[in-house]
Amino acid sequence: MESIFSRVMMETPPSLYIKALSLVTLVAIGVLGLLEVAGKHLGYSKFYNFSSQNRAKMSSRAGMLLLYTPAFLAGLASLLLLVPHTNDLRFLLLTLALTIHFFKRVFEVLFIHKYSGAMVIDSAILISFSYFFSTANMIYCHYKLYPTLQDTAGNDGEQSSTTFIDMKYIGVVLFLIGIAGNLYHHCLLSQLRKKGDKESSSTYKIPKGGLFGLVICPHYLFEILAFVGISFISQTLYAYCFTLATIFYLMGRSCATRRWYLSKFEDFPKHVKALLPFLF
Repeated sequence: MESIFSRVMMETPPSLYIKALSLVTLVAIGVLGLLEVAGKHLGYSKFYNFSSQNRAKMSSRAGMLLLYTPAFLAGLASLLLLVPHTNDLRFLLLTLALTIHFFKRVFEVLFIHKYSGAMVIDSAILISFSYFFSTANMIYCHYKLYPTLQDTAGNDGEQSSTTFIDMKYIGVVLFLIGIAGNLYHHCLLSQLRKKGDKESSSTYKIPKGGLFGLVICPHYLFEILAFVGISFISQTLYAYCFTLATIFYLMGRSCATRRWYLSKFEDFPKHVKALLPFLF
């Protein structure tokens, strides 16, 4: 098992911070996925019971911008300030992928998604910090790794070991497929609700088109694919742990989403799975 990991993951520097952070990220986000399955939702979800909570709220659009903008700025700042000082193609691709990912999210909030509800402010701040912290640390972990690689690598900063499998180009392809598929299915979801519709179960419809005939959350499936691509670009311990944790969380979200549709629509097709066609 160790030899397999050594072939698909770059050597981790002797940093307790990176190793501890990777473990904490994996456990923390994974637990959030289990809470979603158990019905304990974060304060930005349509499943969250806002009426029973006396907590400060903000508009959904402003809240979603708060979620994604700091992470986008972290990626953009790294792209402008750190990348020019390295000669590492992998670091450029990683930083570019993270910046594009969160730029797409900000773009969707401003021009694609339709909002009418509210978001709990403290949850928005917590999630925003989580996105920012995870993005900054994914960049930091690779940047911290870069000087170590230079001592034993070629001109592009890659490990010289012949057993190492370079997956950054596969990662780029997976990332592009994932981000395009996610955007496409978000566009389909945005067409379900007319502008000005109030937030209620009556405004929701069973999504159609794309992969919605097979799974209720194809946008999550493609988001997972995008993060798998990012982890393949990085090939660092933290990137792999973050992606695995994201998979656990989105599995929980997709289960909660399918359960919600089953409870609201008597005609919901039972063959439509939560996340993986025909399987899950």
